Amino acid sequence: MISRRQTTWITWMLGAVMLCGAMAVGAAQADIARFAGQYEGSAEVISPDGSAQKRDMSVEISETEQGFSVYWTTTTYRPDGSSKQKTYKVEFVPSDRGDVYASAMKRNVFGHDVQLDPMKGEPYVWSRIDDETLSVYSLFVAEDGGYEIQQFNRTLAEGGLELDYKSVRNGEVQRTVSTFLEQK
Repeated sequence: MISRRQTTWITWMLGAVMLCGAMAVGAAQADIARFAGQYEGSAEVISPDGSAQKRDMSVEISETEQGFSVYWTTTTYRPDGSSKQKTYKVEFVPSDRGDVYASAMKRNVFGHDVQLDPMKGEPYVWSRIDDETLSVYSLFVAEDGGYEIQQFNRTLAEGGLELDYKSVRNGEVQRTVSTFLEQK
């Protein structure tokens, strides 16, 4: 049988745990509020062979109920005049590691947000906020066990964001992009 004193202690502990969880969500939203908005820009992307391609880029960063989302589009223009567009959206929720956020890209059978599985060819995605920079990382594991990691650093700047992107495959830089994205 649980005593009244134990019941009071358990109730207090549950309240403290719930308060800490609410504070973590509040802190995530306070941090991300500085980055929230829509941004657009263009850049020349340098490939490993030294060739350059023009790309238009946009990103929308928004607060969500549990954390934040990053929605970005890249349009690549080819020499023949055609173009290719890729769009991604990832939601992030606070982790137990301060300013590190887990992606919430799918739901499990219990309805909880979970990471994708890199051993199934899906990207493992996370983000962090370090001072004025919001970084998003994607790790891909290839069939042969090799890897590719992409890193998007979006740093607050007057009138928008400085974007620095790098793709590394098995230790070799594949692509880099640096440009300014103007806030809309």
